[in-house]
Amino acid sequence: MVFSVRFGEAEEHVDLSDLPCPRLARALGQAIVAITPPRAVVGNRMVPNFRTLVVRVRDFLSFAVAVMSEHGEDIDLDDLDADLLDAYEERLTDHYGTGASSASAAMWQIVRLLRQVNQAHPGRFDLDLRSRIAYTMSEKQSASKPLDAYPLPVFEAFEAAARAEVGRIRDRILAGERLAAAGRDPEIHGWGRLENILWFINERGPLTAAYRNIRGVAANGYVRGVNGHLYLSRRDLLSFHVLLACQMGMEPESIKELKVGCLTNAARGFVSVQYYKRRAGSDPHKSMRIRDGGNLRSPGGVLRLAMRLTKRARELGGYDDLWVSTSCATNALSPASGARVLLSAWDRGRFLAEHGFDAMHDRGGKPVNLDLRRLRKSFKSKQYLQAGGVLPDFATGHTREVAGRHYADIGAHEEIHDQAVEAGLSEALAVHLQPPVVLDEEGGRLDDGGQEVPPQAVRDALSGATDVWLSSCRNFFDSPYSLKKGAACPVPPWVCLECPNAVFTTRHLPAVLSVLGTIEAQRDEFSMAEWTARFAVAHERIVKGVLARFSARQIATAQAIAEADGPRLSLPASFLETLR
Repeated sequence: MVFSVRFGEAEEHVDLSDLPCPRLARALGQAIVAITPPRAVVGNRMVPNFRTLVVRVRDFLSFAVAVMSEHGEDIDLDDLDADLLDAYEERLTDHYGTGASSASAAMWQIVRLLRQVNQAHPGRFDLDLRSRIAYTMSEKQSASKPLDAYPLPVFEAFEAAARAEVGRIRDRILAGERLAAAGRDPEIHGWGRLENILWFINERGPLTAAYRNIRGVAANGYVRGVNGHLYLSRRDLLSFHVLLACQMGMEPESIKELKVGCLTNAARGFVSVQYYKRRAGSDPHKSMRIRDGGNLRSPGGVLRLAMRLTKRARELGGYDDLWVSTSCATNALSPASGARVLLSAWDRGRFLAEHGFDAMHDRGGKPVNLDLRRLRKSFKSKQYLQAGGVLPDFATGHTREVAGRHYADIGAHEEIHDQAVEAGLSEALAVHLQPPVVLDEEGGRLDDGGQEVPPQAVRDALSGATDVWLSSCRNFFDSPYSLKKGAACPVPPWVCLECPNAVFTTRHLPAVLSVLGTIEAQRDEFSMAEWTARFAVAHERIVKGVLARFSARQIATAQAIAEADGPRLSLPASFLETLR
């Protein structure tokens, strides 16, 4: 009931002995310890996250005791059920509001702890509860959609802009190092020359506000400007992080916490990057295989460049963090991993303005904003499209459920999903229905079907001897729709569009076009769903199965004939009956 967790040199003490259900409190306390790995950096965000978990456990246990008052203080793991978790979710929703991120975050904390408890005490939860902790919020509460990917041109523009900026940062610092090497101590040789100021910064570290009134410092961009010749600024980190998010698709918080020794096992143009994913639970240490190389188009090359450009700052501050920069407020060196807010809205806005993003549009015509999470989503979207939507090939680093829900089922993929459904239905229909038999004026086959047409049936089709208004019929008394062999075909003539006995020639085109015109006119009479149910198959067979086999001139001639008056082209009453 009383335990401690160490974070570097700091230690957090927790006492849950005052809670009225000691068995539950002990199990959840053990779960907190299990999912909170010690961190080497004092003051890391893991400490407030740890404290939040403790507060959440207290709230949940107080709620459980109030709801299950008949158990008194004897509530145990066996007494928990899915209804209790649903009731707690409802309470959070009432407090924070439907769809609120705070409610979802609170539920995620409890669900995560209960999953750990279930793992540590197998068999104690019933089947319903084990099923319930498989997800965080019920569907009606988690109605908010996941973040969408950027349009591809916007995503590519972010990568190009960030790559150009990283190149300029490289050139700036390498040039600053050459100047520093040529400088001399400004306290002896004067502050009027930039190379002397840079020599001083190289020897003593970045300038502070105490040097801002020196004339040479002011003339060369003030304190922040001269420090930028040798050290990365927070604004520079934005460019690196945008570029790496576009190239690796790594979580923004994981990029921020990369260490200097993160690259391992380089071979054959690839290298592994070791990173820390705080949301991964009991095993947050992850590895990703990325492209390596000597240019800014490979993430391995970008990371190696960052190691080179931050080496001076890391050695001066004694840090093992990859991202060490001067702060905007004090100009002192600090690691990015310790910053609660790394990139300000002003920095993001400046990046967008400098690279012309104000002239681009996001989905729905909205202005483009910079969100590193959406860059990751866009990277995943490209992977999904390259994998052809096959989740086992795409879901690297995620379960199939998470990959499908968060990275596949997004607005950017709605069109291709609709196309996939349409293609699947068309393929299924093609398997069920053979292509219509279409003949030219000489009796040659225009379709791709494999069914054989006897010579006599060809002659009858060309002569009209076996016409059934919309087509010719190869055997009117051997219909696939008749239950008795030798009986006349029992179905209306428009079913010829789906019948394997039907044969279409140019003589039938006027009637086919008349039917098509009538079907098209019905779009104004029915809802899209009802029109599709009634006419979609016939429309598909006419447009792609019959008309696509004839030339534009043949169709134009038949259309002119179809538009003429005459009883021969009148639609049968039986066809009109279906439209009522």
